Amino acid sequence: MIARTVVYDAGMLVALLRDRSAARLLHHGLRAAPHRPVVIGPVLAQAWRPDPKTVHVFSQYLKDCTVPQTRESAPPMRGVSSIPAGCVACARTFTLDSYKRAGAMLAEARLPAKKRPDVIDALVVIAAALHGPAQILTSDPDGIAAYTATLDRADIVVEPI
Repeated sequence: MIARTVVYDAGMLVALLRDRSAARLLHHGLRAAPHRPVVIGPVLAQAWRPDPKTVHVFSQYLKDCTVPQTRESAPPMRGVSSIPAGCVACARTFTLDSYKRAGAMLAEARLPAKKRPDVIDALVVIAAALHGPAQILTSDPDGIAAYTATLDRADIVVEPI
């Protein structure tokens, strides 16, 4: 079995906030993985609300995750304190080319009917591709799969929650 880095989209964070058992079990099962689940900054911003329940729930779950390129986040690899030594992909997650690629993905993706292009979903897929092999936990598997299909040779599994 391939060890995949897990990347959360906003739907996974919302599922954790709503205490959905499938999301909770998946999250707790990842506590033994060498690489913490990845939550990119735009995903956190999309799901974050300043109400007490959200703050409390997310503070508990985010302890087990890494938010790349943020000072306050846990290191990506368990047992490693230095980001460059721990995960090169987390240290260099987005470049100018990454953002250009996300824009191209919005134009290329064959999204399901009535689904609007979503730059954050495209960035989630780029983060997963940088970490490949990777797995994305999402409430929107069809949308994420459409963005994944725009990448050549990306080793990404899309897992609905």
